[in-house]
Amino acid sequence: MTLSNAELYRLKSDARRGLLENDLILQRFFERYGSQLSVEDGKVLSQLFALEDNDLMDLLIGRRDSVAGLEKESQEDSFKAVLQKLRQK
Repeated sequence: MTLSNAELYRLKSDARRGLLENDLILQRFFERYGSQLSVEDGKVLSQLFALEDNDLMDLLIGRRDSVAGLEKESQEDSFKAVLQKLRQK
């Protein structure tokens, strides 16, 4: 099941970050995959957007595969799939 327009709008609003680099990566992600995102993808993105900007950046650019507080979640296939899409250039 894909996200509703309201859920997608909320995610896009939550995606606005303090670091321009994060904003650019997330904007590109939503342009490519926004209409295809599932409810599970939305949950993963919400977890990611709760991170500090620098921790999120480390995940987005592949500097790290996990951060404190998301160790368990980072092992789940849905988390890995979303992170892989976020990292696509």
